Amino acid sequence: MEPYYYQKMNKPQQAAYHAMQQGVLALADEIQLPRIPAEELYDVFFRLRLDHPEIFWVVSYRYRYYQDSPNIIFVPEYLFEKNKIREHQKAMQSRVEKLARSAAKFTEWEKEKYIHDFICENITYDKLKKPYSHEIIGPLGQGVGVCEGIAKSVKVLCDALGVWCVIAICGNNPEKGIKYRHTWNIVRIGGQYYHLDATFDNTLGKHQGNAEAPGEIRYDYFNLGDKAVFRDHEPLIAPAPGCPDNDHFYYKEKKLSFTKTEEVYKRAQQMAKKSRAMTFQWRGGYLTREVLQELLELIRKAGEERQKTARISLNWPQAVIHFSYVENAGIPEPEVVMEDANEGEQFDTGE
Repeated sequence: MEPYYYQKMNKPQQAAYHAMQQGVLALADEIQLPRIPAEELYDVFFRLRLDHPEIFWVVSYRYRYYQDSPNIIFVPEYLFEKNKIREHQKAMQSRVEKLARSAAKFTEWEKEKYIHDFICENITYDKLKKPYSHEIIGPLGQGVGVCEGIAKSVKVLCDALGVWCVIAICGNNPEKGIKYRHTWNIVRIGGQYYHLDATFDNTLGKHQGNAEAPGEIRYDYFNLGDKAVFRDHEPLIAPAPGCPDNDHFYYKEKKLSFTKTEEVYKRAQQMAKKSRAMTFQWRGGYLTREVLQELLELIRKAGEERQKTARISLNWPQAVIHFSYVENAGIPEPEVVMEDANEGEQFDTGE
């Protein structure tokens, strides 16, 4: 497919984009570009790296020009020495091809889930924020990454498997305590666009504190529409397709999205009997404190009937509740854990 962000540019910007892309692929020390304003140059570099996250070795740049020249000299700043870049290129290509091979015959939806699950099972969020964690080399090469590197890895794998995908970025919001930009993906499945935030799901799965199923994969941010995702994501700062379809969210597709309290109680009884964990979405109107209290009491009641204590966590913005049961043995009833999946990170560019 033609790169999404490239399509949003005017002709001079596209010319600069092409020259920049060819130059960094050739590991050139200097690249001659058509002269465009500094803010447009930054935007072209920014969007080139969104379209082509496989270009992981250039993270910033300098430039110079002569007053009367129609061109500028673009000087990329590489993350590694050139020989090391070539080694990493081969390793990344081999890694992506191997991962894609396993899912080559899957349906679009199965490919999306395969990529999402790979991230959640194999990538650790890098709280130290190493430079390579912002690029695909972090998640795919080192098993660590921040939201930027994870979103880029999702796109690279989607590209390899023929699933339409772009990288989406929202701004920060100091008033809400959100200091950094956050990055995720928009995919096209069955002709419809959906938000896919593997970083948020990865965070929830790693930190739900569930002793019964410590590695359970979460799908709270798998195929959300605009209405749902912007409950806890800031507005986008780069153009992206709208996602109006709110009917193919993962939990709804898997019949884990309930509208009646008796449905929750019945399923909770089944989980308590089998000592299994469960994650579900509440879709029976807005999740008020009163409704939440009723749901929590039903989940606890189902456990008490089996002499078990419920461990419950809540993703309030998405109205998703996770719970499991442990044998009582005099264990005091724990508080409900409020889950916070906001792992926004600063997006490294040529600033």
